[in-house]
Amino acid sequence: MVREPPSWKEILDFRLVTIAGSIVTPGSIIVAAAVVFCTLTLATLLGRSARKILKVRGVSVGVQFAAAKIVRYTVNFLGLIIAFNAMGLRLDALLAASAVVAVGIGLGLQNVAQNFISGLILLVEQPVRQGDFIRVGDALGVVSDIGLRATMIVTRDQVTIVVPNGQLITSAVINHSRPTLNLRIAVKVGVAYGTDLTLVRSTLMKVAEEHPDVLDVPAPDVRLEDFADNSLDFVLLAWIADPRMDLRVASALRFAIDAAFRAAKIEIPFPQRDVHVVSLPAAKAAEAATS
Repeated sequence: MVREPPSWKEILDFRLVTIAGSIVTPGSIIVAAAVVFCTLTLATLLGRSARKILKVRGVSVGVQFAAAKIVRYTVNFLGLIIAFNAMGLRLDALLAASAVVAVGIGLGLQNVAQNFISGLILLVEQPVRQGDFIRVGDALGVVSDIGLRATMIVTRDQVTIVVPNGQLITSAVINHSRPTLNLRIAVKVGVAYGTDLTLVRSTLMKVAEEHPDVLDVPAPDVRLEDFADNSLDFVLLAWIADPRMDLRVASALRFAIDAAFRAAKIEIPFPQRDVHVVSLPAAKAAEAATS
């Protein structure tokens, strides 16, 4: 007797496994996969729509990014729940059956849970936003992405550093983009004792005022910082609009200061030491000469 091949309905309703009293079949897996695919697509579309709406209303880029992320995560989470239900899995029974396993996993994934919660805090409170120029620990750069586990920071060398979100919440973070992008840079220079200090101040002020990247407001300033061993130490304080330009502007100011000091005949001293040679007594000198 030839056995008839199973129908599509029988294949789709075939019992694969039973989890916490719920039966998983090929049909339920296909439905769950379709729900996940639709959820990912919908989350992407809603995230982009939220970003466009906020952009039209003039909201900052950081807020647009955070809102889009939260929308995507929320939709994906709801879609995941629907996918579980489509597979016939009851979450309450599943969680109850895996409570012991969950405790063991939780103890081993404390850092992951901490970074996950920290990621939500970063997206909601926004102490750090996408595009901010920050320093956390030894990392200095622009925030390119804030994920649920880690934040991506692109350094001046175009190197991406992955910083756990927990570090951004629990440690000190310097945000050069808050409350404004303005940054004050300090360029130190020493002059020889006896130099006309009024001439030094006016020369430094002229160098700062002539640089195109130095802001007029707040105005640059020159301060006599210290009476050092070999020089009078001055510091030129200047404000710039982009904190990422600090090294470049500071270097340009040093080149300009050197040229201006040469033109004004202002001496930049270097450390000097006086060496005193004590002569030997005559007897020892004669002994040394005859030996």
